[in-house]
Amino acid sequence: MDLQRRSLVIALALAPLAARAQGKPQYNELNPPQPVEAPAGKIEVVEFFWYGCPHCYSLEPVLEAWEKKLPADVQLRLIPAVFNDRWGYDAAIYYTFDALGVLARVHSAFFDAIHRDHLRTDNPAALNEWLQNHGIDPKKFSETFKSFGVQSKTRRAAQQTLAYKIDGTPAMAVQGRFTVSAEQGRTHEGLLQTVDYLVQLVRSQK
Repeated sequence: MDLQRRSLVIALALAPLAARAQGKPQYNELNPPQPVEAPAGKIEVVEFFWYGCPHCYSLEPVLEAWEKKLPADVQLRLIPAVFNDRWGYDAAIYYTFDALGVLARVHSAFFDAIHRDHLRTDNPAALNEWLQNHGIDPKKFSETFKSFGVQSKTRRAAQQTLAYKIDGTPAMAVQGRFTVSAEQGRTHEGLLQTVDYLVQLVRSQK
């Protein structure tokens, strides 16, 4: 390898590190872009999460505060990441909460149960006790969990996890075009600042 080519290779390898040192946002551009579900005129932001992820749990209150301040043209959507059957099981729990109309009420409480109270979601007896304590009929929950609608959404979540090239949680996506990993964001605040940057980028290109 000649000196000029070697210098180019070294420069390309160091470029991401230099960008990070200068505080430039780190993110990935999706090719091909993914379809969004937000209404026309809205910019869609997606969080890929897992109930069992401690980093998702610590991000949750920061994300809630951030969501309350979102501009009118930005819409947040959650997708439970699915990498295997275990993650798929918890994804189905999320979609069951949604189908039963209790998601807004129990989403944060379920995170607390897992990470603060050490609830094992794959322990049916423990899960049923938690459901009862939060006003959810375990039988109705089980029936909804097995329903075609919930299982279809869970399969779709697995497909989206793959299509968005998600390799860990939490991760964010903007308008089906860009993704930001927790590592790229470095901190919870940095992750959301990069999302804000990408939202502005999408808005400026409309």
